[in-house]
Amino acid sequence: MFIHNFKYSLKTLFRNKALIFWTFAFPIILGTFFNMAFSDIESSEKLNIINIAIINNEDFNNNEIFKVAFKNLSDKNNNDRLFETRYTTEEEAKKLLEEKKIVGYLKLVNDEPELTFKTSGINETIFKYVSEEITQTSSILMNSSKDDNVRLNDISNNNLSYTMIEFYTLIAMSCLYGGILGAVAINQNLPNMTNRGKRISVSPTSKGKIILSSVLASYITQLIGVALLFLYTILFLKVDYGNKLGLDIALAMSGSLAGLSLGVMIATTIKSTENTKTGIIIAITMLGCFLSGMMGITMKYVIDKNIPIINKLNPASMITDGFYSLYYYDTLNRYIFDIGSLLIFSFLMITISYISLRRQTYDSI
Repeated sequence: MFIHNFKYSLKTLFRNKALIFWTFAFPIILGTFFNMAFSDIESSEKLNIINIAIINNEDFNNNEIFKVAFKNLSDKNNNDRLFETRYTTEEEAKKLLEEKKIVGYLKLVNDEPELTFKTSGINETIFKYVSEEITQTSSILMNSSKDDNVRLNDISNNNLSYTMIEFYTLIAMSCLYGGILGAVAINQNLPNMTNRGKRISVSPTSKGKIILSSVLASYITQLIGVALLFLYTILFLKVDYGNKLGLDIALAMSGSLAGLSLGVMIATTIKSTENTKTGIIIAITMLGCFLSGMMGITMKYVIDKNIPIINKLNPASMITDGFYSLYYYDTLNRYIFDIGSLLIFSFLMITISYISLRRQTYDSI
């Protein structure tokens, strides 16, 4: 019965056009738009050397991350050099800006960058983006344990890619969309949702085996969707996930399990229509991705700094943070913590779902 229902569930999922769109097509379409939106900026970045100034004050001299980052980004021996950087006083920087010899200048105050511009344009946008990304990186590195061997000298133009950050959150979104599949798997077996659920509820077959086989079919389907997204971004969009692809895949699998369990929990605890449940899952997923940096990488930094508990409970942030840790750390301490957090999140969602299913009774079906 388990194998029969597993095959049936797979066929049902792949015949659902709406599910296939959200699971397979939408992340690929969104990834294509990300690539189109940021590729021109990165092309301009490689073609033009941007003249900037940095206020050489005590805060900057004490911040190794900013020092190393701008040193690498301004290294004349680097073929991908981005900046021509002058280290000056604030008075001299203001004068250079007035004379249009620089596009803007940066001043560190309590490890926070303050940027000053006279005009707005692509060069100013790049300078602002890079500064924000270094700030985000600084936050990640400072939160690492003392045993982590952080690769400060690897902070360069290459690992400050605009698209790389967005694609981390895109993978997280794709993983959490597994919640839609999980909800469908449960709804098919609930007597108050479908006729099939009514038949299952009065049949002598094991309800646990039927639900487990349906959820497993949903998980396999979700993994296929995430795998297709990985292949598309690597082979066609040339996204760099680093040199630990196996660990990236393990992280995506854990994230998919978290998304699936979230959908199962919503399907079992919320008594409403299937469309309403799907809408709730999509809303939670997009909010989580927004807080983890999909619509702007500074959002994750702001949340981590001011309300860190939110992203510690946010599975999308756990996934993106796992990708960050693989890229920036030589050790796997933080990566293992993120994997563990996702598994704990999944366990809690499954436990809530189990309790909810056990308590459900129906006067009439």
